[in-house]
Amino acid sequence: MRFRGFISICAICCGAFAQSVPPPIRSFDAKAMNTSVDPCNDFYAYSCGTWMKQNPIPPDQARWGRFDELQERNRHTLRDILEKAAVPNAGRTAVEQKIGDYYASCIDENTIEQQGVKPLAEELKRIDSVSAKSQLPETVAWLHKAGVRALFQFTSAPDLKNSTMMIADVDQGGLGLPDRDYYFKDDERSVELRKKYLEHVAKMFQLLGQSPETAAASAHTIMKIETALAKASLDRVARREPANIYHKMAFRELQSLAPSFGWSRYFEGTGTPAFDSLNVSVPEFFRQVSSLVESTDLNDWKTYFRWHLVRAMAPVLSSAFVNENFDFYGRTLTGAKELRPRWNRCVTYADADLGEAVGQKYVELTFGAQGKARTLRMVRQLEKALEEDIRSLDWMTPETKKRALEKLHAITNKIGYPDRWRDYSHLRIVRGDAFGNSLRANKFDFEWRIRKIGKPVDPQEWYMSPPTVNAYYDPTMNNINFPAGILQPPFYDNKIDDAVNFGGIGAVIGHELTHGFDDQGRKFDAKGNLNDWWTEQDAQAFEKRAACFVDQYARYPATPEVKLNGKLTLGENTADNGGLRIAYMALMDELEGRVRPRIDGFTPSQRFFISWGQVWCQNVTPEAARMRALVDPHSPGRWRVNGVVSNSPEFRKAFGCKQGDPMVREPACRVW
Repeated sequence: MRFRGFISICAICCGAFAQSVPPPIRSFDAKAMNTSVDPCNDFYAYSCGTWMKQNPIPPDQARWGRFDELQERNRHTLRDILEKAAVPNAGRTAVEQKIGDYYASCIDENTIEQQGVKPLAEELKRIDSVSAKSQLPETVAWLHKAGVRALFQFTSAPDLKNSTMMIADVDQGGLGLPDRDYYFKDDERSVELRKKYLEHVAKMFQLLGQSPETAAASAHTIMKIETALAKASLDRVARREPANIYHKMAFRELQSLAPSFGWSRYFEGTGTPAFDSLNVSVPEFFRQVSSLVESTDLNDWKTYFRWHLVRAMAPVLSSAFVNENFDFYGRTLTGAKELRPRWNRCVTYADADLGEAVGQKYVELTFGAQGKARTLRMVRQLEKALEEDIRSLDWMTPETKKRALEKLHAITNKIGYPDRWRDYSHLRIVRGDAFGNSLRANKFDFEWRIRKIGKPVDPQEWYMSPPTVNAYYDPTMNNINFPAGILQPPFYDNKIDDAVNFGGIGAVIGHELTHGFDDQGRKFDAKGNLNDWWTEQDAQAFEKRAACFVDQYARYPATPEVKLNGKLTLGENTADNGGLRIAYMALMDELEGRVRPRIDGFTPSQRFFISWGQVWCQNVTPEAARMRALVDPHSPGRWRVNGVVSNSPEFRKAFGCKQGDPMVREPACRVW
């Protein structure tokens, strides 16, 4: 199970699932607004004030927003698909058998409870049998194939300077806390979190059978090793610079860099195809790995491996493990009060492990060819607007404009679902074996990724499943990707006026297009290669304008004691601001020459901005808000709305805002 989540308990039996399907989601909801607020004072409160009062965070969530509303609705759709597929009958297709038996096994509480910790017995025995440090590479290889991210990460990835080919890629990893900084920050909350982490790790070891005293010692061993790994890890802001995580070297150079780890045995153990070179994302991290292998006792390594094994597999073990796992990663870290219902988690796991199998039926029910065609038309409108925007820039020289337009024209679009579905025929799913299914799915996925090494990049491959409420831009393929899951209300509604759709999905499309030209994306050329195509003059002009966003968002609070990291969120903030601007340009082009009546008392321009505001309506726990401020490159909903509209002269005009109003920023920030 590649998704690490939290499971509660329910039984599978006929008639046990009386679903309460969420009501349809409205794309534009005047009743969600608080019109007593001056939009020029706080546009987020104006757009979302009533929604926020009427939609408190459910006890099993840490954040509740419009994205979450849609994702929850999608999970109900998937639940219906999976429950029907779970009924054994001779007419089930091979895909229905896999997704149905996977789901039936996951929600089979009785079997999972009866097994207790037994599913881990063979895996723990394998760790116990390690008798020398020379066996560590094979052990790490086996854990990685099982989906356990111990010590470091290994996968295939496009070569950043030869984007048509896949290469081996090793990267930092091996931590149990959300980020390296959690191990070093000395504020009161961080110190308390480390204390609770130690307590949690100790409790998990007790569930594995250790005495309280031994378990406490084991927890301190984990903290010692992970802190050493964290110390050598690159921080999130530094990782935003592509050059900082691209260090292509020959295999012998990796062995020389980290000689205490037997790399040949590791790659043989993972079944990696032969290769001449690979990317070592963070060389300093692997120097530390080598040093740790030398200095750390073998028994301590075995303790470390046990911890990461049980941590990774806790969701498919008995309730004692599930509840303790949730108590720290859910309750303590994010502020969630309750586990989500078991069916809800099992739907999530099925989507994570069999996403394109589950997604086939989902697409058939919710999207189809018509939705794909409508979305493609809007993408082309946004591309046209971005072209006009680039041509009109007064800070960019003609030479760089030409290259920017070449890149824009080379962007390809993937909408809704893959043209070729992933083949799961070699993944064995056994009804009644939730743990084994998860383990085999992890191995299947790992081997699928590793087989790509040395092969051409597949531009048709997706990194998100069709039901996902999200989208992304891939700089190495220079394409934008919109799963069917997000192409629904409140983002897109075929029955509503253009202003609302352009303020919703149009701005999201614009956001992803702009990522091709943000502080990271701009460093890749039209072919997806890491290649500096900017003149020095234009690069300096970009950095000056980007610095405006860094300063602006660094002033916004995530919680009373934590402000946003303007450097961490720069790419997303640039994309938000540029995306909304070009979406507005596309809307104005679409409405050219047409009658523009008021609807619900609002002009098309006003409805456009309100639609943008309402997409980001959300409530969040203080714990989750703090964690996101430290690790999430996206700003919170309030600042995604107010931060963007305060830079927009079009917003100012639409609502009659005046200089000095909080929603009128002087000077306004703008890159694109």
